[in-house]
Amino acid sequence: MSGGRGEIVYLTSRCMEKYRQESGQELVANTNKKNYEPLAMLLSDISNRLPETADTLQHIPYTPDAKKEKTEYPFRKYDITGGQIRDAFMGLVGNPRPFLLDACYIYLYGKGRVGFDQHPTDQELVEKRSGEAGARQDMLSVFQENELLKEQLQELTKTPIASPKKSFQLLPMVLLLLPAMILGFLYWKQSNQLERYQQQMSLIPYEPAPAEADSLEGIWICYTGSPQARKSDPERYHKYVANLMQFKREPEGHYLVERFGASFNHSGYAQFESKGVVSIHTHVKSNDASIVSPRHSLLSFNHAVDQPYLNVISASWNFDAGPMNQIIGIREVYQKLGTGGRLEEIYNSLENAQCKCKIIRWHKPDGSEQTWYLKNSNLDSLHNAPLSELLNEKSILLKDPDSTTLPLPLPHLQH
Repeated sequence: MSGGRGEIVYLTSRCMEKYRQESGQELVANTNKKNYEPLAMLLSDISNRLPETADTLQHIPYTPDAKKEKTEYPFRKYDITGGQIRDAFMGLVGNPRPFLLDACYIYLYGKGRVGFDQHPTDQELVEKRSGEAGARQDMLSVFQENELLKEQLQELTKTPIASPKKSFQLLPMVLLLLPAMILGFLYWKQSNQLERYQQQMSLIPYEPAPAEADSLEGIWICYTGSPQARKSDPERYHKYVANLMQFKREPEGHYLVERFGASFNHSGYAQFESKGVVSIHTHVKSNDASIVSPRHSLLSFNHAVDQPYLNVISASWNFDAGPMNQIIGIREVYQKLGTGGRLEEIYNSLENAQCKCKIIRWHKPDGSEQTWYLKNSNLDSLHNAPLSELLNEKSILLKDPDSTTLPLPLPHLQH
């Protein structure tokens, strides 16, 4: 069974639309493979049953996966990943995998590709596969539309045109210059808009010296006592959690921020406001473009030379459930670990199941690795009295005083 680019683009587009209608969850169609994972996991439930469903669901036979019971998503033989869905949807896959095709057919039509060929139920898909005129294009993504325009432009430049020869020889040049002119105008307009925003909102108001800029860029660990303000956890007092953060400087002067927490991941940006003072703006990552639980922090590099920690003041959240998710003020403690490399979240491993935590791995520039296991822990487990004093119950300020939520010290900590 061999499928084509147009076929898999159409199938994944329909699958995304059906998933949105059935679940009410929008799958944001951009380059982030994480956005496609809910659909990928649903299709994987279908594809991993293919070795047993050839007769009932009318598809080609598949050999059994001998390691199916010993491994988990996404490491099984017929698993479909978010990256595969993204690439197929964007038209980057010319020869899709048979089990991906069959999983899409079964999800959409209740039968595999063989059964569909015997009794087609979607004329638009038939036209897409046969290449007939009038095949539906309105479900293409922006990326796919761009590819289509490129192909059309290439065809126009290849087509020989009759006299008057000189006039029509200019057509390819005009067709090439027109997109450049449009892009140039859009770039000029965007640049003016960015300049206006920078002035109105004081974006990138201060240019740090190279050494100062380097002091922020890199991998950091952030300790926070926010679990102490979670009303849903009766054992929340005297707890902390470590987060891993990466600051990556962009050419425009600001920093992209990725923050990995035990329960939530954050993304956002940071910028130097003045010498030694940094503003950090992040929010919880989500599958859509909405801003969820925004966090604003102020970091100052003004600290004792012999002190490895930077105290940061944040307007944050206790990240409790539902309406109990309340705004708090909090002292957080930052410590720089190094520069370069990348952070990776480890999914569905035996380590995850054993530690019941989030696993983050730092791939260092020298090829070595360092791993952290993130979860809420008791402050006493730090065995670090100075750090514990910075993160104890006194580090929390509630927006609305509440005697039922106020993180009172444990009896053995009272004086």
